[in-house]
Amino acid sequence: MNRKYVVLLGPPGAGKGTQAKILASELNLVHVSSGDIFRENIKNQTELGVSAQAFIKKGDLVPDELTISMIRERINRPDCELGVLFDGFPRTPDQAIALERMLGEIGGSVYAVPYLSVPAEVLIERLSGRWTCLMCGSVYHEKYNPPVNPGVCDNDGTDLVQRDDDKAETVKNRIEVYFKQTEPLIAYYKELGLLREIDGTQEIQAVTVDMLAAVGI
Repeated sequence: MNRKYVVLLGPPGAGKGTQAKILASELNLVHVSSGDIFRENIKNQTELGVSAQAFIKKGDLVPDELTISMIRERINRPDCELGVLFDGFPRTPDQAIALERMLGEIGGSVYAVPYLSVPAEVLIERLSGRWTCLMCGSVYHEKYNPPVNPGVCDNDGTDLVQRDDDKAETVKNRIEVYFKQTEPLIAYYKELGLLREIDGTQEIQAVTVDMLAAVGI
């Protein structure tokens, strides 16, 4: 079976989630987000989820061992048999090597790595202005997507809250940690000839066009 695997790189706030959904649909791949996997495990209070939660609350990256274990479980589910678009994983060369080993076991390999490039100052502005409705999960932004009534969800009237990992100081730490720990990964995939850098500050539609071009569509 010809499986396809794409790794989408980019720092928190670069728009990976939005672009990943579009790309996965175009390529007929399953969108596997490390963030979604973390939340699923935390919500279900699995052993892996409880361990990961402590790191996420501090704005730190989850250790490789925990992350890889959750990814392995997810990609071995039946819906991933045709391939996967990875969003938020891998984040280090060690994780990338572990991913290749996992994919090799099931007859696949990474064939494209689009990278959404966004300056740190833009990321801080994007992320630190986010507010969330805990009732329906809707996410708003003070500048880019404000609610009709300040502080209140448009859908159900619930008071909006700012998650710990969306607060300014935590955001700065998340971004610093990301660039420090994952820049080597960018160099790793570039050396393999798989990296395609994309300007993530463009409008969503323009980024999508560049994304599709980066994977040969």
